[in-house]
Amino acid sequence: MKNNQTRILFGRMTFLVLAIMFTLSVTVQIFLAGMAIFVSPENWVKHIIFVHLFGFNIPVLMLIFAIVGVFPRWVYWQLFGVLVLIFLMYFTANITGALPWAGALHPVIAVVLFILSCSIVLRVWKLISANKKGEE
Repeated sequence: MKNNQTRILFGRMTFLVLAIMFTLSVTVQIFLAGMAIFVSPENWVKHIIFVHLFGFNIPVLMLIFAIVGVFPRWVYWQLFGVLVLIFLMYFTANITGALPWAGALHPVIAVVLFILSCSIVLRVWKLISANKKGEE
């Protein structure tokens, strides 16, 4: 029983760390886009390369640790939302030749992704805190 609780706590804490890393990465990505727009277009390269470092990688790891941490169903739904938004980010970034208006949705989706990732961090933090208080 103690082993199972340790595994769940490890999964949840790792998930929380990954969720924080993802939120920070989205923040950096938005900053890099701002740098490309307001400072120098050369920063688009950084914006494009950086997304490949965290884009799908961190959410997939989050899914693995969500399973290890035996999270409630809402965590999986929110993580699914993150994955859909990431797909839409790639889609809107690459479809602008055929659908120019879709490119305008790219920053809007980025803001929604940031809000959702912040929500995940806060809700998981509260869940872990509530469980720790219940164990004491």
